[in-house]
Amino acid sequence: MTDPIKTDNARLSAEQLPLVFSHQSALGRDDLLVSAPLEAAVSLVDEWPNWPSPVVVLAGPPGSGKSHLANIWKNISGAQEIYPKTGADVARLAQAGPVLFEDADRRRFDDTELFHVINSVRQHGTALLVTSRLWPSAWQVTLPDLRSRLKAATVVEIGEPDEALLGQVLMKLFADRQLYMDDKLIAYIVNRMERSLDTAQTIVDRIDRLALSRATRITRPLVAEVLNALGSGPEPD
Repeated sequence: MTDPIKTDNARLSAEQLPLVFSHQSALGRDDLLVSAPLEAAVSLVDEWPNWPSPVVVLAGPPGSGKSHLANIWKNISGAQEIYPKTGADVARLAQAGPVLFEDADRRRFDDTELFHVINSVRQHGTALLVTSRLWPSAWQVTLPDLRSRLKAATVVEIGEPDEALLGQVLMKLFADRQLYMDDKLIAYIVNRMERSLDTAQTIVDRIDRLALSRATRITRPLVAEVLNALGSGPEPD
């Protein structure tokens, strides 16, 4: 049986090493935590290649899981990432297989290039997955033909992560670092944090780094310090 005191001492000794380790969270399908806000988008990824249309847009707020899902689909489909800017001629890639265009609403794409990509996808039986914070109708598109093509795309909206999903994500992110947190401490974080999967990653990273730098265990005061530094709201009553 493992001696908890020895385990804690080993943890503290390891934390005193002046090294910064890289912790990468798993981004595979088996690592995806599914809750109501993600169900429709996850179902669509799981149904590949039997999509309702060759062009699909995943739309949702920052930190909602769009990139995780896009990465899963990219691995499943073998898609190549593209950026349809002027002169890129990325329509050629769409002839050969699926393509992925991320953050369409935040990157200035060329209307004609994206139009050619969509035409190539339709003509050659491939697929295009686009991620965006906004629906295509809100993109700054001036080419009428492209607007028409985008109206025919399948748009799947991803909602803000709910408390249950955030709690699961925090547990997983801590576990990725060999840290196993008390349910009450997880609930404390969830009740004070911004509803974002990106924020969850930032919180876990800063908590772990602060505990390592001080060679101490992760406690509620330490967590509160991190949350306050990130500008989280006051502790709920």
